[in-house]
Parts: sequence; structure tokens; C-alpha cells
Amino acid sequence: MAISLLTYAPSSQNSRVEGYEVGGDTQPRVFSTDNILDSTDLDNLIEAAYRQIFFHAFQADREPFLESQLRNNQITVRDFVRGLLLSSTFYSSFYEKNSNYRFVEQCVERVLGRSVYSEREKIAWSIVVATKGIQGFVDALLESDEYLENFGDSIVPYQRRRVLPSRTEGELPTNIRLPRYDEYHRSILGFPQVVWQTQVRRFVPQEQKPTAGSPALFLGMARSISPAGATPPRVSTANISMAQVPYRK
Repeated sequence: MAISLLTYAPSSQNSRVEGYEVGGDTQPRVFSTDNILDSTDLDNLIEAAYRQIFFHAFQADREPFLESQLRNNQITVRDFVRGLLLSSTFYSSFYEKNSNYRFVEQCVERVLGRSVYSEREKIAWSIVVATKGIQGFVDALLESDEYLENFGDSIVPYQRRRVLPSRTEGELPTNIRLPRYDEYHRSILGFPQVVWQTQVRRFVPQEQKPTAGSPALFLGMARSISPAGATPPRVSTANISMAQVPYRK
């Protein structure tokens, strides 16, 4: 018998209020297959899905088979997101590098577009990961009422952040506030690293560098000259006859 999902409630009343933002650069752009006009719009939608799930996808991280299915209308955006969450890249980059609790945080942020409400919600979803596995956990997120009401089958998930009256800026982006690796794996991999430089370096473009014969090179040339002075001969006292040394009477 499967364990039912624990009940949890939003941690504050603000979580129940629909987001309100004045249009600007901080407002997330919504990518949906309902607004596709040409292949360029579809390319932008696919890139937005990669950014939301992977943050950055290299060529080796891409899923060409899923992209082909989405371009040919064989799968929906929700199916494409499910494929990215179950891919080997997401497994190795997020599941293997985090605990179950932090893996739940990562998935809730990227799939539902919000932070976890409380520790109780984190524990509830971690039980699903432990009992049903990653596939069961991903299916539970994508088939939840919250996901279907906000994104449905055609919208790429995005961070549903809000600008509150008491704050000049909205919530920080997910990838800044929640790094991919936890503290344990970051310490093993050796980052973040702080590099201290005691010498201030200045970049000079190639066209501004002095050429041969320029007066700017005179000081460096003068410093490079080391004149060889006349050194006095060294005399050894072992071969001196003290009887032949003149002295004052």
C-alpha cells in the first residue's frame, strides 16, 4: 500500500495571493506553444525549458529525440519537461549531488516555480522520492493540481516571483539562491574558490601598446641596463711576508 502524501499548508498568507508585478525586466516571460508563430519561437521555447530545468545545457546535455518529438507535435511541453527531469543529465547533476530534501527543493523550484512552503512539505515530497522513486516523484509534481492550473500542457514552467511593497526587488532567481550542488559536494569539488591577487593588473589593447622606438619604452630600457663596474682585485694575506712589510720607526 502506497503512503499518501502528507498534508501541508503555505507558510504565510502571501503565498495564497496571486502574483502582481508591474511590467518590466524582472517580470518572467511566458513561453507557450499557443503563441508559436514560426520555428524561431519554438527554438526559444525549447531554450527556455532547458534554462528552467538545467539552467544551462551544453551540446552534450541536450535531448534531440525529445526536441524532435516536440517540434512534430508528438508530445506536449509537459511531456518535454518530464523527459528533461528524467534524463541522465538531470539525474547526475541534481539527484546524485544532493540529498533527498535538497533534491525536493530543486524540483519544486524548477517545476512548480516557487519555494517549498515549509519543512513539512519538504518531508512530504522526500517520502514520495523514497517510496516511488524519481519517476513517481516527477509524475506527482507534473500531475498535481498546482502545476496544471498554472502551466497546463503548453506552458514552460517559470519562477512565479512577486514584487512585494516592502521590497525594492522581487525574489532572487532560483539558480542564484539555490546552487546546483550542496555544500558537501561543493567542498569536494573545490569551489567556490577565492583567488587573491596582490598585483593590480591592467589590460592594454594591442593597438595602444607602444611600438619599437617609442619614448614610452625608454624607462623600461633604462631599468634593464646593469652597468658592470670595476671590481678591486682581491689580495690574499697568506702569501705576504710580514718581515718585508715597511713600518714606521
